[in-house]
Amino acid sequence: MATSPDLADLARRLVRVHDAVLSGSAPPQHPREVVARSWRRTMSLGVDADAVRRAEPIAASALEDLRRRSRLSDVIDELRAPLLAAADASSYLVVVTDADGLVLWRSGAPRVKLHADRLGFVDGARWTESVVGTNAIGTALVEDAPVQLFSAEHYENAQVPWYCTAEPIHDPIDGTLLGVVDVSGPALTLHPAIRALVSAAARIAEASLWRRHSMRLERLRRAAQPLLAGVQGPVLVVDDHGWVAAQQGLSARDRIEVPHADRTLAVPGLGVCVPERLPEGWLIRPVADTSVVAVLDLTGTQACIEVQADESAWRVPLTPRHADMLALLSDAGPEGVTAADLSRRLHGDVDHQVTVRAEFSRLRRSAGGLVAGAPYRIADGVLLSVRRA
Repeated sequence: MATSPDLADLARRLVRVHDAVLSGSAPPQHPREVVARSWRRTMSLGVDADAVRRAEPIAASALEDLRRRSRLSDVIDELRAPLLAAADASSYLVVVTDADGLVLWRSGAPRVKLHADRLGFVDGARWTESVVGTNAIGTALVEDAPVQLFSAEHYENAQVPWYCTAEPIHDPIDGTLLGVVDVSGPALTLHPAIRALVSAAARIAEASLWRRHSMRLERLRRAAQPLLAGVQGPVLVVDDHGWVAAQQGLSARDRIEVPHADRTLAVPGLGVCVPERLPEGWLIRPVADTSVVAVLDLTGTQACIEVQADESAWRVPLTPRHADMLALLSDAGPEGVTAADLSRRLHGDVDHQVTVRAEFSRLRRSAGGLVAGAPYRIADGVLLSVRRA
């Protein structure tokens, strides 16, 4: 797309495809698969391709509150800096949304802003597929993957004169989708480097969030040093997300299950552990040497994992995707699988590895120390069986 020698000719061809598909005729060529999927979703939602009216953006006070509470507010300057450096000269906008597709920040060329204003592409507007049809922001949120759209690959006719390039941003601490960074501008000004530039900005933001997290772990480690000096036996100090700040008496690990004050933890290599609250984290130490036995139960209306460790037992509900991943990890055995293997088995191709990595991070929030990465597998010391209908 961005390397096409003639963007104007490409735009004309895409208009013919767009018009044919929306009218129910046979298109001269098929749209890209990511576009076809989005068009199908958009049509099923009843979005009007000729829509020109927009819902009013949220109030300025509500928008400021969302900005303050967004994790992206910590890194917004670093996120936008590499993109805004060329925004005026390149005639584009830099837009950052939250995970619900609501525009939190919009900057860039004044002339392009005026065109965006007429579209309703403004601060506080919601830019999802259900509201404005196929667009890079909304489609990237649904696909949880980078998306670049050109001209009539958009669903709404009013967006046909545009290109847009969007990349999801995830919290490196727990894999949560925080939002999307997007560059949008006049279609015929699309530059081949835009996609790489947007991707680099997203990675810079995630790296900055990770650095801040590492600094918090270091503060927790230093605060816990006097306490660890008086503790005998193996012990961990972790933050509220289960990331390890300090450890002694056991092999190195980076993360365990998220601690809760009202239940014990199953930590492979330690057995049953009792979390004890610290000012900014948790002290984790074993109560006995024991094995960890888990059952993935797929027989009910909602999948769950049942964990038995010594005399303690608990159940954790799972999403269908997490249940599928655990079943695949169980079938794979101790050798485990790669991100490409999981993508192929869950999605039928190897093109969803970014999605798989994010989904595995979310799985670790539920399953914690029962799973491990590099390669993805059931953790050492855990006996997992699958109960199928």
